[in-house]
Amino acid sequence: MAKLLEGLKFKKFTPADLPELEDKLFFEGDSAQRHVGQFSLLLCLSAVIATPGIIADSTATVVGAMIIAPLMIPIVATTAALMMGHAQRAWRSILLVVAGTLGVIIVSAGLGSLGLHVIDFDTNSQITTRVVPRVLDLVIALAAGTAGAYAISRKEIADSIPGVAISIALVPPLCVVGISLAAGQWADAWGALLLFLTNLLSILLAGGAVFALLGLGAAVTSGMSHLKKRTAYQIIVLGVLLVAIPLTIATTRVARDSIAQARITTIVDQWMSQYPTGFVIKSVLVSGNTAKIIVSGTERPSTIEDLGAEIQSQIKQIAKVDLLYVPSSSYLYP
Repeated sequence: MAKLLEGLKFKKFTPADLPELEDKLFFEGDSAQRHVGQFSLLLCLSAVIATPGIIADSTATVVGAMIIAPLMIPIVATTAALMMGHAQRAWRSILLVVAGTLGVIIVSAGLGSLGLHVIDFDTNSQITTRVVPRVLDLVIALAAGTAGAYAISRKEIADSIPGVAISIALVPPLCVVGISLAAGQWADAWGALLLFLTNLLSILLAGGAVFALLGLGAAVTSGMSHLKKRTAYQIIVLGVLLVAIPLTIATTRVARDSIAQARITTIVDQWMSQYPTGFVIKSVLVSGNTAKIIVSGTERPSTIEDLGAEIQSQIKQIAKVDLLYVPSSSYLYP
C-alpha cells in the first residue's frame, strides 16, 4: 500500500527536467525544420486516412488516423509555454496548431468532394456523432487533456499517448468540417468545429492545470511575469466557459429530441400494429421541430399520411414530419 501511495505522488519539475520536456514539445534549433516536416507529413496522412474512413463510416479506419495524428503535441506545447512564461514559444506553437487545423480542413474538403454522392449526413455515424457536441464531450476532453499533459511530462508512461489521442479525437472533427463545407452542410461544419474547439481548449486548460500542479512554472528561472501567466491562463478558462454555453444548449436539445424520438417510435409502432402483414421502422430521426421517419413493408399503407398528423397532434414540438415508405417485396416477416 505504501508503494502504491508513493507511486501516486506527483514528482515536481526541476530545472534539470526542462531540456527533455522542451525537446518533446518545441520545434526549435537545428532540428526545427525536420520536426515541422515530420509533423506536417503525419498530419496530412492522418487527414488522408480519416476522410475516406468517415465517408465509408468505418470506425476502425478513423481510429487508425487518430493514432498517428500529431496535433496534440503543439497544443500541449502552447499551454506548457504559457506556464513557463515563454510568450514567443506559445505564439509559435499556437500558429502551428492553426496552420495544421486549416491544412486538415483543406485536405478533407478536397477528398470529401470526391465522395459526396455516397455520404448520407443523416445516418453516417462518423458524422452524426461529431456534429452535435455535448457537455459530456467537454468532460471527456478535460479528462483526456489531463492524461495527455501528464503522459507527455512523464517518460515512463509515454506509451499512453496513443490512447489519449484516440480518446480526444482532434483530426476526425476537422475532417468532418472539411467534408461538410464541401457539401454545403454549414450547420454540420459548425457543430464539428465546435467539437474541435472544445477539445482544443480543454487540452489547454487541463494541460495548464497539470503543469502548474507539477511546478513547471517554478522550475523556470526566466520568462513572463506571474501576472501575465495568470492572465493568459484566465483567457483559456474564459474560452472553455464560453464553449460550455453552446454545449449546454446542444445537450438540452439532444435530450429533448431523444425524448421526442422515443415517443414517435411508440406512436409508429401502434400505427403499424393495425396492419396484419406488418411493417418495420427503418429509422426515426428527430432534429428540432422536424421528424424523419422511414418505414419498410410489402405494400404502401393507405393511412400513412394520417400518421404524420397523429404525430403532430401528440407531440407539439414537431412541426414537420417527413414520411418515407420503402417497399420491401423480399422482406420476410417473422
